[in-house]
Amino acid sequence: MNLDVRPIGRDEVADAVALVVAGSLSPDGERPDDLEAYWTGVVATRVGGGDVLVAVDGAEVVGVCQVLVLPHFQHAGGRCCELESVYVRDDRRSRGVGAAMLVAAETLARAAGCYRMQLTSRNQRLDAHRFYRANGFAQTSQGFKKTLEA
Repeated sequence: MNLDVRPIGRDEVADAVALVVAGSLSPDGERPDDLEAYWTGVVATRVGGGDVLVAVDGAEVVGVCQVLVLPHFQHAGGRCCELESVYVRDDRRSRGVGAAMLVAAETLARAAGCYRMQLTSRNQRLDAHRFYRANGFAQTSQGFKKTLEA
């Protein structure tokens, strides 16, 4: 495997969205036919100091991860990194793709001056929980979500 983890290019959005749809527990919320909306999300993420990273093997997008950089009220307004949409293609799991994306995300977070990285992972994703713990994340909190209808 010849893996490169880097910021997503506009021409890679469709492949990244396909990964999200394939790995999501709620794929009905995705709109893979509206790639411009996803690209708008990438641009907004970059304005805040974060990025959407892709893991590319050769010419294939095999992983995606959104790295959000947020000003935090706590820690005297310090910056916090939130990881979202972490997906690795099924046939590439347990081969270092996810770990490489976490390293790249941490590098970005440190460069942005973040004091902490955090993420949520759905309760039923036990393999993901083991993966995050094995990569230095501590399970310190219980997450809660509320869906807001448009």
